[in-house]
Amino acid sequence: MTDHADKKALLSDLMTAYGREVWNYAYSITRKREMADDITQEVFIKVFKNLHGFRSDASVKTWLLTITRNTAIDFQRSAFFRKVTLTDWVGETGERRSAEQEVMENIALSDMWKLVLQLPAKYREVIILYAHNQLTLKEIADMLDVTEGTVKSRMFHARKKLSKLKEKNDHGSNR
Repeated sequence: MTDHADKKALLSDLMTAYGREVWNYAYSITRKREMADDITQEVFIKVFKNLHGFRSDASVKTWLLTITRNTAIDFQRSAFFRKVTLTDWVGETGERRSAEQEVMENIALSDMWKLVLQLPAKYREVIILYAHNQLTLKEIADMLDVTEGTVKSRMFHARKKLSKLKEKNDHGSNR
């Protein structure tokens, strides 16, 4: 087997093992299905090109989610993001959705995830990395390039905001 074939096999294994988590994280950042698709594809292209650059001081999952986060941020800064966002205001196309997109929509529609998606990005991100991706506070701190204290503070504020949002929604549905 050639080195190229080895890389392709490893990439396939990574996509199988982590593809859904990468897509879900991209979606949680952008809240746009099509953009999550594009980001996921871009992440695995970057992984394929940079497999030799993986340092084992981070878990593979943390490495992939860091690439996902950076790619999502790049997408959001680009003119493409502004164009897609503008298109969303005009209306979405009636394209068929993949099973994975439908599953993600169902997750996003669950009450708690709806509330999480309403949080400001810095709070939404720590909750998703901790609760959904099950990263440790240290892994989150390393990934976001902040201290563990900052992560703890963001978690505290995120939970506080979630409680207020839940309370507001509960009172709103009792009327």
